[in-house]
Amino acid sequence: MQIEGISALVTGAGSGLGEATARMLAARGAKVCVLDRDAGKGRAVAEAIGGIAAAGDVTSEGDVNAALDAAGAAHGVPRIVVNCAGIGTAGRVLGREGPLALEVFQRTITVNLVGSFNVLRLASARMATADPLEDGERGVVINTASVAAWDGQIGQAAYAASKGGIVAMSLPIARELARVGVRVNVIAPGIFLTPLLYTLPEEAQKALAADIPFPQRLGDPAEFADAVCFMATNRYVNGECLRLDGSVRLKAK
Repeated sequence: MQIEGISALVTGAGSGLGEATARMLAARGAKVCVLDRDAGKGRAVAEAIGGIAAAGDVTSEGDVNAALDAAGAAHGVPRIVVNCAGIGTAGRVLGREGPLALEVFQRTITVNLVGSFNVLRLASARMATADPLEDGERGVVINTASVAAWDGQIGQAAYAASKGGIVAMSLPIARELARVGVRVNVIAPGIFLTPLLYTLPEEAQKALAADIPFPQRLGDPAEFADAVCFMATNRYVNGECLRLDGSVRLKAK
């Protein structure tokens, strides 16, 4: 679909990959709703791009419906929905202090996987009622996984499981939603320069980049956003997962 004039919703858009995505979609003419748990950060991004902000938790049906309502009232039914909200956790299954706390695993799955599914199911229900565009398309949902879905390192059991679930559910959901003209895709980024990595010393950043074949640097969030725009505009990309990683393969630890 054409991005210009289209209503879009981006979760986790107060910073990092979500912020870069919201900014690029807006720069290409989309009308963006920024959804983030941090109301202040979300509002700042929304004001900068001429969009609207919604504060909420992606695991909450009420919060997500409220954001979709706000986006719909301001811009029309969101036809581009990008799930960037998520958390990163680390912990060995058998650590020095005993087994990994079950709540750590459960929370990671809940936020990353269940949260993405929650947004997808509620957004696609609204897309299905919208008028069809070219080729009968009504919308696209783009979820964020990670190369850890395949190359999870020691201590990433919970995180890798949550991201692997995002990858695994994309094809069956894309097949199901084909009947209403809604596409589902996934981007699996490698090591990107997000706010968390900005806090690392320059030498530490270089060490992380050293294992990336080419280009030998950390990913730029704008490159992730550009991949989102490609998936949004190319209607033949459906049920796909794109590794966006400079051909890196994570080591065991």
